[in-house]
Amino acid sequence: MTPIQLYLLGKNNGFRPVWIMRQAGRYLPEFRKIRKKNKNFIKLCLNKNLVPKITLQPLERFKLDAAIIFSDILMLPYALGQDVQFEKNLGPILGDLNIKEIKNITNKDFSMKLKPVYDSVKIVSKSRLLVNKDLIGFAGSPWTILLYMMNKSSPKNKLSSKFLEDKILIKETLDLLCNFTKLHIHNQIKNGATIIQLFDSWAGLVKNNYLEEYVFKQNKKIVDFVKRLNVPVICFPKGIKNYYDFVKYVKPNVISIDYNTNPKKILKKINIPIQGGINPKLLLGSKKKLKKEVEKYIEIFKNYPYIFNLGHGILPETKPLMVEYFINLIKQK
Repeated sequence: MTPIQLYLLGKNNGFRPVWIMRQAGRYLPEFRKIRKKNKNFIKLCLNKNLVPKITLQPLERFKLDAAIIFSDILMLPYALGQDVQFEKNLGPILGDLNIKEIKNITNKDFSMKLKPVYDSVKIVSKSRLLVNKDLIGFAGSPWTILLYMMNKSSPKNKLSSKFLEDKILIKETLDLLCNFTKLHIHNQIKNGATIIQLFDSWAGLVKNNYLEEYVFKQNKKIVDFVKRLNVPVICFPKGIKNYYDFVKYVKPNVISIDYNTNPKKILKKINIPIQGGINPKLLLGSKKKLKKEVEKYIEIFKNYPYIFNLGHGILPETKPLMVEYFINLIKQK
C-alpha cells in the first residue's frame, strides 16, 4: 500500500495530503483549450488520448498528492443506454429511461462501453507524475444516479413529491445501479485506481425516514465491496444533516464533508479520517482570508488524520495562482 493509502486507513504517519474536487478541468486554461475543441463532454470523457492528459494537467502545475481521473458520475447512465447531454448554463440533460432495456445489459456490454475510461485509468497509473502518489477513481452513489436518471436533469435542490411514489421501482433500480456501480469501480481498480471516492451528491434531499433504505444501505454495499478489494474508500454524502449516523452505518475509510459542516463539531463525533469542508468560494477572495481558513483547519486537525480538500468542486472562475497559493500554504506548514 502507498503511504497515503495507509493514512486514509487511519495510520497517522506524518502526511498532510491535499487534492481538490474537480482539480482536473474547468478552471485551468490548458483544459479550456482542449474543451473548446471538444464540445461533446461525454465523448471527451471517452477520449483515451485526451483524458490522461487532462487528468495529469493539475499535477504538472501543483504539489498535489493524487491524480483524480477526469470523468463524470453520469458515465454510468450513459453506459446503461440513457442519452446524456451537457447543456451550457443548464447542466446535464438525460433522455428517457427504459428500465426493461437496462435489465438486459450484461456486465460485458457495460464494461465495453466504458472501456476507454478504464484504458485512461491504466495510462494515467503508469505516468511518471504518479511516482509516490495515488490515483483516485470515483463513481456516483446509486441514489444520486437514480435521481438524475429519473428526473432527467439536476434537481437543483428540489425533489418532486411524486418522485418517491413508486417505491418498488425505486428499490429495483437502486439495486440494479448498485451492481453496475460495483462493476464500474472494480474496473477502475483493476486498471490502476488506488483510492475510490463515492459521491452521493443529492443525499441531502432524502427525508430521514428514507435515508437508511436509499442512502445508507446502498453506500454500505459498495463500501463493503471496495474494502474487500483492499482499496480505501471515501464517501461524500453531500448535504446530510447527520454525518455521524452515516459513518456508523456505512463505515467508509474516510468521510468527506461539505462546506456547511462545522469541522470542530464533526471532529468530536467522528472516529475515522476526515476530508474537505473548505468553501471553494474562499479561493475567489483574498489570500488573507484563505490563509486564515487554512490555518484554522491545520489547528483543528493537527493531531488527527485529515485530507485537505474543498467542501465541493472547485469553481470555474478560480485562478490557478490561488490554487497554487492554497496548496503551498498546506505544504509549508
